[in-house]
Amino acid sequence: MPSPPSHIPPAKQPEKPADRLQQLEGVLDHLTFRNEESGFTVARLATGREQHTVVGNLAGVPIGSSVRLTGRWRTDRRYGRQFAIERFTLLRPNTVRGIERYLGSGLVRGIGPAFARRIVRHFGLHTLEILDNDPERLAEIRGIGEKRIAAIKAAWREQRLVHEIMVFLQAHDISATFAVRIYKTYGEAALAVVQDNPYRLAEDIRGIGFKTADRIAAAFGIQGNDPRRLRAGVIFVLNEATTDGHTFLPRSELARRAAELLGLDHIDPAVEALASEGRLVCEEEAVYLASLYHAECGAGGNLRRIAAAPGDLLDRARAAKAAEWAAARQGITLAPEQREALITALTNKVSIITGGPGTGKSTILRSLVAVLRRVGEEVLLAAPTGRAAKRLAEATGMEAKTIHRLLEFDPGAHRFRFDRDHPLTAHTLIVDEVSMVDVALANALFRALADRTRLVLVGDADQLPSVGPGNVFRDCIASQVFPCARLTTIFRQGEGSLISVNAQRINKGEPLDLAPSFKGEKDFYCIFREEAEEVAAEIVSLAGQRLVRRYGFDPVRDIQVLTPMRRGVVGADHLNEQLQGLYNPDAPALGRFRKGDKVMQVRNDYDKDVYNGDLGVVQAIDREKGALTVEMDGRRVEYDAADLADLALAWATTIHKAQGSEFPCVLVPLHTTHYPLLQRNLLYTAVTRGKRLVILVGSKRAISIAIRTAVTHRRHTRLQERLRQGPAAAPNTGKKTV
Repeated sequence: MPSPPSHIPPAKQPEKPADRLQQLEGVLDHLTFRNEESGFTVARLATGREQHTVVGNLAGVPIGSSVRLTGRWRTDRRYGRQFAIERFTLLRPNTVRGIERYLGSGLVRGIGPAFARRIVRHFGLHTLEILDNDPERLAEIRGIGEKRIAAIKAAWREQRLVHEIMVFLQAHDISATFAVRIYKTYGEAALAVVQDNPYRLAEDIRGIGFKTADRIAAAFGIQGNDPRRLRAGVIFVLNEATTDGHTFLPRSELARRAAELLGLDHIDPAVEALASEGRLVCEEEAVYLASLYHAECGAGGNLRRIAAAPGDLLDRARAAKAAEWAAARQGITLAPEQREALITALTNKVSIITGGPGTGKSTILRSLVAVLRRVGEEVLLAAPTGRAAKRLAEATGMEAKTIHRLLEFDPGAHRFRFDRDHPLTAHTLIVDEVSMVDVALANALFRALADRTRLVLVGDADQLPSVGPGNVFRDCIASQVFPCARLTTIFRQGEGSLISVNAQRINKGEPLDLAPSFKGEKDFYCIFREEAEEVAAEIVSLAGQRLVRRYGFDPVRDIQVLTPMRRGVVGADHLNEQLQGLYNPDAPALGRFRKGDKVMQVRNDYDKDVYNGDLGVVQAIDREKGALTVEMDGRRVEYDAADLADLALAWATTIHKAQGSEFPCVLVPLHTTHYPLLQRNLLYTAVTRGKRLVILVGSKRAISIAIRTAVTHRRHTRLQERLRQGPAAAPNTGKKTV
């Protein structure tokens, strides 16, 4: 048969039914799984007498909702036939039962299942119309007061606005996950803000990046060279740089990164415009976000101010005598480097003590506090996290606070109560785990100190640097402006105590000491497994049963799994699912959280007085209110549904998130799938989190790569230079005696 003429297109292949977009309408009857961060949901949809499994983004859609789903049918080899959702539309329920389930689903704060039943019994099919147009009629129901009616009115209005935002976002192919966050940020002006300048979303809404905002802007017809787009791109690049620890970018690097993002080469007009608005600061070739420029200048200037101001310090002879007194009081002998560190802290306005685990930092701090209290000084102790503060308190025998709580954040004014105008007036402030402190927090702390205050900065310079921008501790050391006592001798090294020994060996790039001939109670082990699935199974087996039986560890309070990354079979996300199913399989649940779960706060929330990295345990779940209660450091903290994205399961966490914490038992999975993060300082940080027992589980090759790889990513900061700009030697009056 001859071929058809070339200008005739080939016959179109018939579209398979599974490939066609189809629609389903029904009631969301049962929730199997929902990820509160991404909105991914597995649920059962009732369509008349049939029920179907539906999967996809149904963020914010409660059980009992009537929905129209657009998507495609597919067959999963494990779970069978499913409807994969691409878009959804919320429909108002049109039956009494549907309205009752809709209202009682937790959609509206203040209305639970029992109360929803009473409302619908009274108003029937007119219930939603009354809530829309005449909510005061709720007073017709016995037992409902004005306060509750006002709360329900506000909640109902809020959910309507959130729904409008969800519909708007879906029309532009944007995940409905962000609707609640957008509403919480902009309130009733949300839609107007998004339509006027979509790029504000990238700056203001956590989780929405520039590319998402750019897609919305394109849908509105905003051109690629629009000044709003260029400015937003520059700001986005600089914000992204802070996640790598940079406080600024060189102009050439900023231009390169912005060109990759924007597809345009010329960003100088946008940079100059932002600088003229005060949003950027250009210092020679360095381009800063204004907030970070002022934080870096402030941190450097205030440290110089404190160091140069007069202070009532001990002279060297009296400090040496004080060191002898402190040692005798504790019944110990200070090693020469411990003695020198103590003398350094007593004779200088600003001093630094750095050393790894087991090198005697706690002994020095205990001695320093004893001496200072002996001479009548007011001493304050602080650390970046609650756990680090607790450890500092245990080491010294006096109260220690987190830096945030020391400075007393005022939620109403959105600033710290203590600042340059209202300083802390203590004679001495000792800050532990300073390697975790970023430049913004350092600036807030240093500016809140009075001129007379002695400042002692303590930490381990070999640990990972701060998660936030800056390299404060290392920059202070590298500047050589302040006296620095380096501790290298390990004292916590009894027979079979290998944690400190191996931490030092890792730091030097040397093979681990596994002491194979030792028959006593070791505190460091390696278990070698080659496959990622084997590593994960071994971690779960150890954490779930064997260590609890062998050592009597509490799986919530004592055991912590620390992994290099979140994703993958041996990542924190998967291990959390496995460990939650093991420890906590049948507890009452709200979203992905269950009563009894170990959880972590993943961003600072000044209103709640909880901060990034704080650990807690879910104590109570209120499904009717869509809320849960978490105990954190002895306090009960309430979270409503919109706040749940600020929590993460913490049976397993990334090593970065564990900085400043210490746990009786640490399990560290290492596999070649972690390759980008198999680095010496990461493994060192993980090992030094363990107090009584550390177990590495992984392939020999992955462990070897981590020990050999001494990659230190240089952070763009200028704190060193700023510290060297002025005098840093304080007059020593030598007035105090012991």
